[in-house]
Amino acid sequence: MKIMVIGSGGREHALAWKLSQSLLVSKVFCCPGNGGTSRIAENTKIDSGNYHAIADFAAEQEVDLTVVGPDAYLAGGVVDVFQERGLKIYGPTKAAARLEWSKAFAKEFMKKYRIPTAGFEVFHDAASAKQHIRETGVPIVVKADGLAAGKGVIVATDLETAYQAVDRMMVERVFGDSGTAVVIEEFLEGEEVSLLAFCDGKSAVPMLPAQDHKRIGDNDTGPNTGGMGAYAPASIFTSVVSERVIREILNPTIEAMRDEGCPFVGTLFLGLMLTKDGPKVIEYNVRFGDPETQAVLPLLDSDLAQICWDAVSGKLNPESVRWKRDTVAVCVVAASAGYPGKFATGKIINGLDQTGDALIFHAGTGLNGNGAFVTSGGRVLNLVYLGRNIHEAAAGAYKAIGNVSFEGVYYRKDIAGRELKRFTMS
Repeated sequence: MKIMVIGSGGREHALAWKLSQSLLVSKVFCCPGNGGTSRIAENTKIDSGNYHAIADFAAEQEVDLTVVGPDAYLAGGVVDVFQERGLKIYGPTKAAARLEWSKAFAKEFMKKYRIPTAGFEVFHDAASAKQHIRETGVPIVVKADGLAAGKGVIVATDLETAYQAVDRMMVERVFGDSGTAVVIEEFLEGEEVSLLAFCDGKSAVPMLPAQDHKRIGDNDTGPNTGGMGAYAPASIFTSVVSERVIREILNPTIEAMRDEGCPFVGTLFLGLMLTKDGPKVIEYNVRFGDPETQAVLPLLDSDLAQICWDAVSGKLNPESVRWKRDTVAVCVVAASAGYPGKFATGKIINGLDQTGDALIFHAGTGLNGNGAFVTSGGRVLNLVYLGRNIHEAAAGAYKAIGNVSFEGVYYRKDIAGRELKRFTMS
């Protein structure tokens, strides 16, 4: 089987790495890929923004299955283009992907089908949004309606911050058309957990729960990023919580999407808040999370290619999804100085051969003229370590990332901190 992975980040490197381990897979292409994927797959030079060109390539190379990484491709309809050509592709159609590319749609969808989520209102002009914030008070959450690379959510603890968020999204249009509308949400208290699930349009099989670390600074300070690290499994997501999420959120979502006429095939990502009133949906994503995927996939003890093939074929088998026992994964992201704002690129990366047993998933890397790895993005590398417990996994990840260097390298020092405290106290 020939496989193609669409995307260029750490998530896509992890997907290519896991898919390449399958005995079913003879070759992996990455479109466009990055410096790291070039070592395990063939990076393509086709225009990754031209979905018809990507489909042409898949047909010419007789690619059996394509797996989509980033949300933008799904929102743009790459799955629809492939399906029109009779090409197998793992991911939701543009209509099903609306769960992510329109937060307003997702909130109305949850309201309609009584899926637990925060109270909300949708606004199409800044003045009305600000008036609602004034009347409601803080803390409050302001969300750009469309895609914003994980940076379109502001948790405001004072009115001025909330007003500024509205202005940046709706007036200054820092996220472009994604700020045409905003969702103003009730602030939920609790711990966040990410739950990904394989879906075949009729059923869903959950993966291991993970916790992401969105903010740039230690102790969850500073602006939101695409994610500075993750660990899995998250022990706070107990079997009792899991059963409730599957019963009240996951299965109803799959059933409702089928009822809406757009069955969900691919990976559904539930961003959850575990509140005192039970789990509630913060957001839906319609693809593998980043960096959650880098922590979760190394724990998968079965064939990812087979699972994705079965899902696309409408024959997902829960028994084929197995996980490593007594194993924990911690992923720490090495970022460029200045991220999530402006940052420099082209910095030579050193120490990649000094990371021991850690897994390295490249995100924003490329190769210079001398064949050396250099930085090419905000999030540069993902260092992942598997341990018998959270202490061992975290220690291994930080030892590994401490041996990697490039000018301006930055990483959080407290990834998995909450889990470490829970483990110490137990």
